[in-house]
Amino acid sequence: MPGPAPEEIRTIGIIGAGTIGASWAALFLARGKRVAAWDPAEGAEAKMRAFVARAWPALETLGLIAPAADPEAIDFMHSPAAVAAEADFIQESAPERLDLKLDLLADFTPAARPDIVISSSTSGLLISDLQQACAHPERFVLGHPFNPPHLIPLVEVLGGAMTDPAWVDWTVSFYNKMEKRAIRINKEVPGHVANRMQAAIWREAIHLAMEGVASVEDIDAAIAYGPGLRWALMGPHLTFHLAGGEGGIENFLEHLGPPTASWWEDLGAPQLNDSVKQTLIAGVMAEVKGRSVPDLVARRDARLLALLKTLRESDGE
Repeated sequence: MPGPAPEEIRTIGIIGAGTIGASWAALFLARGKRVAAWDPAEGAEAKMRAFVARAWPALETLGLIAPAADPEAIDFMHSPAAVAAEADFIQESAPERLDLKLDLLADFTPAARPDIVISSSTSGLLISDLQQACAHPERFVLGHPFNPPHLIPLVEVLGGAMTDPAWVDWTVSFYNKMEKRAIRINKEVPGHVANRMQAAIWREAIHLAMEGVASVEDIDAAIAYGPGLRWALMGPHLTFHLAGGEGGIENFLEHLGPPTASWWEDLGAPQLNDSVKQTLIAGVMAEVKGRSVPDLVARRDARLLALLKTLRESDGE
C-alpha cells in the first residue's frame, strides 16, 4: 500500500527534465515541494531553472503559488538512482521510446523506496509494457499530462496489469491536491483518452484539407473559433446535452443523433504519406505567416493563461 499521504509528500523526483519534466517541476515547486532532478542532456539543469523562472509569473497569476514555495528548491543530481533514493514521489518524463524507458526504469526503480508511486508521463506507451522493468511494479502508474503541465490541468491516471488499484486511487488524489484535474482511465489503450480524441479530430482535419474542402488555416479556425471555445468549458457529451434543449441528451440522441451518425460514414482515413505531409507543411507555413515557434508559444500561453484565470475565477463563484 502507498506510504505517505498525498499531503505529506515533500520531495518530487523528476527523471527526464526536458520540456515536460521542467514544466512538471515548475508546478511541483509552486505547490511548495522540493524537486530532485536528473537529465543526461548537456545544460539540462540551466534549462530547467530557466524554464521555472519563466513559468513562475504565470503560476502566480493563477494563484498556484503556495506560501512556502521556492523556485530555487531544485537539487540536480548525478544519476536517476540518486533522484529515486531522495524522492517521495517520482515523475518520469523520459523520451517516448520503449527501449529507453525500460532501461531507465530498470536502473532507477530499485533505488526508490517501495512505498512511493512512480508515475510515467508517457503519451502513448502502455503501462503494462513499461512496468515489466520496474522493481515493485504494483506502484507504477500512468500520470500523463497535457503540455504545458504547469498550466493545463488535465492529467490522465491509469494502472497497468500489475498495478495495485490502491496506488491509482492515491495518485488521483495526489494530483488533485497539486491543483490538477486528474481523470481515471479504466482500460489500457494506445494513446489513452485525450490523445486518441485529438487524433480522431486531426485525422478528419487532414482528410478535409486533402479533399480541398477548406484550407489548413480555415480548418484550424473552424475549431478554434467554433467548438473549441465550447470544449474549453465542457466536453462533447455535455455539449450535446445542452444542444438537446430542455430535453437534454435524450432529445439530442433522438432528433440529432441519426444525422450525426450518418456523417461518421463519410469521415476520411488519410495516410500520412509524402503528399499529405507537403500539403500540411505548406498549409501551416501559410497560416503562421512568418511567426516563429517561440512567438507562437508565447501567444498560445498568454491566451491560455487568460482563459484559465477566467475559468478559475468563475469556478470560485
